[in-house]
Amino acid sequence: MRESRIAVGDGTVSALLLPAAVKHRGTLVFGHGAGADMRHRNMEAIAGALAGIGLATLRYNFPYKEAGKSRVDSQAVSTATVAAALTHARGEAQGPFLLGGHSFGGRMASHAVVEHGLDVVGLIFCSFPLHAMGRPTTKRADHLDAINAPMLFLSGSRDGMATTALMEEVAARTSATLRWLDTADHGYKVLKRTRQREGDVFEEMASHADEWLRATLA
Repeated sequence: MRESRIAVGDGTVSALLLPAAVKHRGTLVFGHGAGADMRHRNMEAIAGALAGIGLATLRYNFPYKEAGKSRVDSQAVSTATVAAALTHARGEAQGPFLLGGHSFGGRMASHAVVEHGLDVVGLIFCSFPLHAMGRPTTKRADHLDAINAPMLFLSGSRDGMATTALMEEVAARTSATLRWLDTADHGYKVLKRTRQREGDVFEEMASHADEWLRATLA
């Protein structure tokens, strides 16, 4: 793993590059969720699982987390950070390049593609926060219609921020691939007694990503 700094505005944020553990297939520039930074155990688990299918990851902090704050940055600052992280990745890692993230990080990546015209071969959204808890709507996905790159949604079947019917509606409308993570919630906690999928949830995510990459990067 290699640490580096990304220039964002007048400051810098931390970044971690984890190379692919097997033959390299691409690099995913991967943003964290609203409540945790790039070193959170879920971020590490996702990156490790993806490395096992040949996908390198460049994780990075948004400025508010770098500064130790809890309130997220504005959308303008967040999308500028995503764009800066992608530029940084192009100088640090091998392509082809993808964007994505967990929850907030994935949503900001999608906005960055639209607002900054970012050129990537695909986007991977882990626990995309389609709506606030208990307030189902698809408004947060309106901008996805402007994205031409292939998209993969990895969403827990118990995610309270991604109602099943609405996620399926968004995926169909945008021609995205949607894969449900068996019994997982927004933070990837699963119901062990009723879970039918073998392996842990992060292996499941990597398996879905592997299948999607075979079709997307063929």
